Amino acid sequence: MDFFKQTFSTESIVEGQFFLIDKPLGWTSFQVVNKIRWHLKNQTGLKKLKVGHAGTLDPLATGLLIICTGKKTKSIESYQNQIKEYTGTFTLGATTPSYDLETEIDQHFPIEHITSEQIQQTLKQFIGEIEQYPPVFSALKQNGKRLYEYARDGLQPEIKPRNVIVSKFKVLQLNLPEIHFLVECSKGTYVRSLAYDFGKSLKSGAHLTNLRRTKIGDFSVEKAFNMNSILDENSSKNSSLKIN
Repeated sequence: MDFFKQTFSTESIVEGQFFLIDKPLGWTSFQVVNKIRWHLKNQTGLKKLKVGHAGTLDPLATGLLIICTGKKTKSIESYQNQIKEYTGTFTLGATTPSYDLETEIDQHFPIEHITSEQIQQTLKQFIGEIEQYPPVFSALKQNGKRLYEYARDGLQPEIKPRNVIVSKFKVLQLNLPEIHFLVECSKGTYVRSLAYDFGKSLKSGAHLTNLRRTKIGDFSVEKAFNMNSILDENSSKNSSLKIN
């Protein structure tokens, strides 16, 4: 589905709509919100319009974003609190400071000792309520400053652990050093931290090399608008959102 070929009424946009969006690789969640807001304001003639998303996806992740407009933005927190489902890939044998591909590999580790049986047993340690440390390269604030700002300044702020719930965690395909997985987890879970901790539990290292959010509560990315068309800026300038 292409969001920019849909027809929405001005009244419905102001009163509140929510859209399921498949965020493309490389885009920030804010960029997607900004693009949709621009098109809606351009077509409705509104000078002000509230538009927000219910749960950030990193630029290196793809998948489901819930975008809310108008009065529906008051429901954002209820969407944020719902269970999330992700699929992705951990790569064993190396770590990065950001726990994903945002930064370069800083350490290498052996993987020859790792077996499929050991991986399956380790999975069980991460199901249920677990404690994890958010990555230092994250948008969490500490003393009014985001953690990634400390990290980029070469500082090491004290990060407190948090309890999160992983209700499902399984291997979809094993092709060492890659582990393709599916995880179902609560709000506040960092899958990057899950990758780092998983590698550590295997007496090795790991980092996240691919991530896609597939569900938020009962909402599935399969029902989401395809935003890939806006990657071609010339095409997006010529496309128009029709408003009644």
